[in-house]
Amino acid sequence: MTDSQKLKRGTYHLWTFVTSKLISTFGANVYSFTISFYILQLTGSATNFALNLICSILPRTIAAPIAGYIADNYPRKRTVISAQTASAIAILGLLTISLTIGVSLIAIYVTTCLLALASTFSGITFTSSISGLIDEERIQKAMSLNQMSISLASIVAPALGGVLYGMVSIPTFLAIYLFASIIALLLDSTMDFRLFAKRSHERGTDQKKDKLWISMKEGFIYLKAKPIIITIMSIALFTNFFFGSFQVGLSFVLIEKLRIQSQHFGILEAAYAVGMLLLSFYLTVRKEIQKPLITTKYGIIGIAFIIGGIAVPILIPMTYWAMFVYYLVLMLAIGSLLTIVNTPTMVMLQKNIDDDFKGRIFSLLETMAQVLMPLGTVIYGFLYDWIPAEWVLFISAGFIIGFILIMLRPSVISKAYPEQNLVSPQING
Repeated sequence: MTDSQKLKRGTYHLWTFVTSKLISTFGANVYSFTISFYILQLTGSATNFALNLICSILPRTIAAPIAGYIADNYPRKRTVISAQTASAIAILGLLTISLTIGVSLIAIYVTTCLLALASTFSGITFTSSISGLIDEERIQKAMSLNQMSISLASIVAPALGGVLYGMVSIPTFLAIYLFASIIALLLDSTMDFRLFAKRSHERGTDQKKDKLWISMKEGFIYLKAKPIIITIMSIALFTNFFFGSFQVGLSFVLIEKLRIQSQHFGILEAAYAVGMLLLSFYLTVRKEIQKPLITTKYGIIGIAFIIGGIAVPILIPMTYWAMFVYYLVLMLAIGSLLTIVNTPTMVMLQKNIDDDFKGRIFSLLETMAQVLMPLGTVIYGFLYDWIPAEWVLFISAGFIIGFILIMLRPSVISKAYPEQNLVSPQING
């Protein structure tokens, strides 16, 4: 295949990948909203709702290392197709049960577990395959378009889920979800996952493979030799944990402290996704960010200031509408900054992690994030009950700024970009 043919095929992959992810993300978000609403309406129990959430989180945390191992040792296209087929079968199973004996909580919990497992295997494998599907020059565009699909789904999916829940029965909804899953599966089956891949091996089922623990040990040894990747992962995990101060604190401050109206709170939540959507679109049309660590440094500092800024209306009295506009700007800004941090960082990881280790590295990152984010949420929930919200927000913002200034100090950035001979880094947006 000539270079021009590969680039043309890469273009097909780019739009097929985005279309597939958009369908999958919409389906998963609408399913999550609809099933959660159904459980609460059926039982009126927050415990049953929480159990369904656990059925989504726990399997992901347990399965992520296995998914990374499989992504690095088996053909990735086969893994993605197998996982998505399993997802379709799980939906078909719940649909069959709903048509025969009726939907039960046990059936929902089992289906949620199966969908979470399938999503873990397909998600990690897909993430590991992006540099094999699309040429390096367009990885930023691919990641930005993927983020756009996630943001769009987060804005539209709850409204769509509410409409569908009110208009159609659960079996009809499941049939629609099944149809959408099959379309995504068919789209993914047309792609060549090895088009731009640089894997030194791809073992078949008949070839001898390292045991899981040996494979994971190799991943840690590889990671140890990549200090910049360790730095990026450390920053990601640390900020994920402290981002709990924003996730818990925003709702606590707006609802409990400032008594904002529910419809206005919903608009502010949507503004967060709109900010991500707008910046994702911007990153699809601009040139690739050349120094993502510098962008990350100043982006995270900006996020820290916004987290501290959540407390300002508690200390400085504002009119209701001034307060609403203030938080609207904050939400647009934090959504934008998260995108300008996450997308270039993911592009850097895609380009700096060898294809043979991507599955294990990305699975490690996902496992740690799955553990730290709920932990951060629980800890901050406790802190906001016992410590004034403004102190929690200001101290958390200070920790984030201090950590990022240490982790991305000038000497670290100079090692990442030795050809620039950086002494005092400048923002390269």
